[in-house]
Amino acid sequence: MNATLAKLSWYRHRLQLMSPAEVLYRLQQSASSRFLGTGPRAVPQPRRQLFGRPWCGDDLPRPDDPHCIATADRLLSGRWDVFGLRDAPLGFPPQWNVDPLTGTRAPMSVGRSIDYRDERQVGNIKYLWEPARHLELTTLAQAWHLSRDDRYLEGCRALLSSWFMQCPYPLGVHWTSALELGIRLVNWAVSWHLLGGADSSLFAGTDGARLRAAWLEQVWRHAEFVAGSLSRYSSANNHLLGETMGLFIAGLTWPCWDESTRWRERGRASFEAEALKQTAQDGVNREQAVWYHHEVADMMLLCGLFGRANGVKFQPAYWHRLEAMVAFIAAITDAGGHVPMFGDADHAVMVRFDTSPGFDPYRSLRATGAALFNRELGPGSHMPDLKTQWLLGNDARAGFKSREMDAPPRGTAFPEGGYWILVDRRGQPEEVRVVADAGPLGYLSLAAHGHADALSFVLSIGGHEVLIDPGTYAYHTERRWRDYFRGTSAHNTLRVDSLDQSTIGGSFMWLQKANARCLAFDDVDGTVRWAAEHDGYRRLADPVLHQRSIVLHQRERRIEVVDALQCRRAHRIELFWHFAEGVEPRLEGADSIIIRFADRRWKLEAPGLELSLHRGEEDPPLGWISRRFDEKLPTWTLRCSRTIEGPTQIRTLFLEQSS
Repeated sequence: MNATLAKLSWYRHRLQLMSPAEVLYRLQQSASSRFLGTGPRAVPQPRRQLFGRPWCGDDLPRPDDPHCIATADRLLSGRWDVFGLRDAPLGFPPQWNVDPLTGTRAPMSVGRSIDYRDERQVGNIKYLWEPARHLELTTLAQAWHLSRDDRYLEGCRALLSSWFMQCPYPLGVHWTSALELGIRLVNWAVSWHLLGGADSSLFAGTDGARLRAAWLEQVWRHAEFVAGSLSRYSSANNHLLGETMGLFIAGLTWPCWDESTRWRERGRASFEAEALKQTAQDGVNREQAVWYHHEVADMMLLCGLFGRANGVKFQPAYWHRLEAMVAFIAAITDAGGHVPMFGDADHAVMVRFDTSPGFDPYRSLRATGAALFNRELGPGSHMPDLKTQWLLGNDARAGFKSREMDAPPRGTAFPEGGYWILVDRRGQPEEVRVVADAGPLGYLSLAAHGHADALSFVLSIGGHEVLIDPGTYAYHTERRWRDYFRGTSAHNTLRVDSLDQSTIGGSFMWLQKANARCLAFDDVDGTVRWAAEHDGYRRLADPVLHQRSIVLHQRERRIEVVDALQCRRAHRIELFWHFAEGVEPRLEGADSIIIRFADRRWKLEAPGLELSLHRGEEDPPLGWISRRFDEKLPTWTLRCSRTIEGPTQIRTLFLEQSS
């Protein structure tokens, strides 16, 4: 009964966030899904002499990539990495419709009729979808391309054949999400080229010809499914970009049918328009989630490179926006290479070009951007990593020419995206860096991937993370943890009356949303000051306005945070400070703590507040960090609380101490 009520509540909230036009669209989509599988249209015969060029031209790269060979060997032995599962014995090929985490076998009914959010039916849907994106097919194709070892070719044959057999159109969970089909199309396109295209030895003989025919039939089915199932209205976020990316790249790679031109043109036009629409002019993706910012930049890279290789141009504004996106990542990267974990992250990649254990997607993005745009984009950006080499081939090294750059300003503002950087001694061993958030909750009416983190900030000192955003951990499952990691208490900000700043309506849905705005940002005579406010608690019976100012005193190596609350009656307030794993806080007296990390020592003073340290607590959750999807570790969190009566100012100081 509880599950039924929860489902009804979800539908009610979802309807609240839809326009009448969207409701009509959803009803039409639901009606059309009933007819899938009752007589699917025959796939037209492809004109096989027509195929597109690879993303980097005909001269495919051959970087020195031992990790790729090792990963491919592990896959052939049946060992897989899927989110929190490491070296899992899933077999080769795996059971595509069995959740590797829970062992749940998903139903083989028409895909669109399956409620993939229902754990009882499908288990953890992310664990089912991730292997079926066929990132591992690309790894096997890379290994064959580098070694010409037929074991990897046969691995590709087995993986594809098993998927075609176990996942027939339109049955099962792999025919539910157009985004998943779009990403699968992109990995198929990359693998197709790495394996030699239409003339690949994979297609030799009678069995090879059958495999090629089956693969092309699946391409057509996928592209037509995506074209008829594009995310619209309140769902038109990164999903729409991933779907139109798949359409565009499929149309370029397999121009074998009359429909291919439609896929290519519709995909390009929609993708280009949405990429510009979904990313602010200052380079910040509007979903307010740094990992999705990286994913969208990757999509733009893939579409841009495939298009350029096949004579399809994107307008200059597209490339300028991509450059701005990479520059934003460079701006928020601290001296140690750390990037804040603002917003949701599922740690998905579009194509897994680099399988090395130390792969850093943000450093890789900066390196690719440096080569493409001939500019320095942070430390080490002039050194192409493996992914950049696979993407750009010979251009990976030739594209970057070192040149003197103007000294960057101490503070950097991204006002449309909603982030401000207060920094002293940028890039130096003694760097102090604050990245503050006063942006929107998220994108469109759902704000699906945003967190209730208004006026939160992260702090790094000398390239060491001190105050962190704890990450995401869960999506469709473990609702308690999903709500905690995106809730206000999991961020370095202030909570009123134990309530989140914004109201959760579902796992990817926010109802009442806090609106934040920057009030001031300046850098004058050794002092960087930022001030902002949000109205999330104005919804209370006694409305509360939260204003915060942060002042970085550069000469004194001191940070002052002032939280001002405008209200009339009594409220219980809590300030949360979340520390990175290597930080050891220790209470010192009634209103201060000593913070130790590396060989450094800072002090946090919070006069007039009740201080308590928490680590790895579960009821309620507090004191956790999630560096990767479905993985969490305990870390220290300081909670500072008190009851206020009417207008109040709360002052917190961060002071450098002698070691």
